[in-house]
Amino acid sequence: MGQLLVGEKARLKAAREVVRPDLPIGRILDGDCIEAMRSLPDASIDMIFADPPYNLQLGGDLSRPDGSHVDAVTDHWDQFDSFAAYDKFSREWLTEARRLLKPNGSLWVIGSYHNIFRLGAMLQDMGFWILNDIVWRKANPMPNFKGTRFTNAHETLIWCSMGEKAKYTFNYRAMKTLNDELQMRSDWVLPICGGQERLKKAGHKVHPTQKPEALLYRVMLATTNKGDVVLDPFFGTGTTGAVAKRLGREWIGCERESIYREAALERIELALPLDESALITMQSPKAAPKVAFGTLVETGFIAAGTKVFDKKRKLVATVRADGSLVAGSEIGSIHGLGAKLQGAPSCNGWTFWHIEHEGELKPLDALRQLYLLATED
Repeated sequence: MGQLLVGEKARLKAAREVVRPDLPIGRILDGDCIEAMRSLPDASIDMIFADPPYNLQLGGDLSRPDGSHVDAVTDHWDQFDSFAAYDKFSREWLTEARRLLKPNGSLWVIGSYHNIFRLGAMLQDMGFWILNDIVWRKANPMPNFKGTRFTNAHETLIWCSMGEKAKYTFNYRAMKTLNDELQMRSDWVLPICGGQERLKKAGHKVHPTQKPEALLYRVMLATTNKGDVVLDPFFGTGTTGAVAKRLGREWIGCERESIYREAALERIELALPLDESALITMQSPKAAPKVAFGTLVETGFIAAGTKVFDKKRKLVATVRADGSLVAGSEIGSIHGLGAKLQGAPSCNGWTFWHIEHEGELKPLDALRQLYLLATED
């Protein structure tokens, strides 16, 4: 088993090092994002995450009731002369996005009420198919200091495929696992970027709208696979690149502001990729290859005599040589015994039973995924 895992890891490492001369993998392209996107080949990108200018239309400086200044978005890159100018810019980069995406690729766009409805209409007009709109509800939003409106406590993400009949990636099982075995909903409660994650220089934010890594982690884990190429046309300080590195995805960025590029490169350099075994996510039942629990026993991935537990360690059973489990006088398969001990009509033994592995309690399915990784052709 150990030799299999070592050999598989070497193969995966070699695959990651394959040179792709047609794509600037792991680079931030300087200059205007539209021109930078035009330099990339057709149908070469698996997923695009876009955090474009919101065109906030701020009328002046914002102040708190005590008179102190609010660090809002007043940068030149967020300023457009008119809605028509913003729409022209948006159509141009979206046109390039559509050209670059593979037929089974997908696009994510994030925005606020200032721009997201305009972008949504454009996406539909251009042939994209909206799969979901996600409400990112901020756990700690900035208050409305003037008290003249509701507090803006959320942003909206639109997730699109290339068309109504187009295929796309959605790792349903990974999302359900991430959400404690409940279907992941379209309202996500996540804090805004802060603390050590917030990049600062001389005590000031490097970027006014730096997105939290948790947001990109969920987006990328849900809609890409290991080794996929992710493009971020508005790269900023590199949240997309840092998360892509952690999750074993490839990345390309576009960013015209040198201060952001420098901060992003430094940040990504420090990002630590996850261990190979940690990258194995739960597969959907339809996609998961059929593997009997007994196969793991007979191949030595799980030894006969091993103790398995439910998540709370209230139930314990022993693995027998034929792949069955025994708990006291009760004997059955991982599914049958799990159901019997709970008094339930059915049980998914792969997720119900857990095993001590590398000092942690992990579901049997994690061992199944390791087995599949080790025996993959």
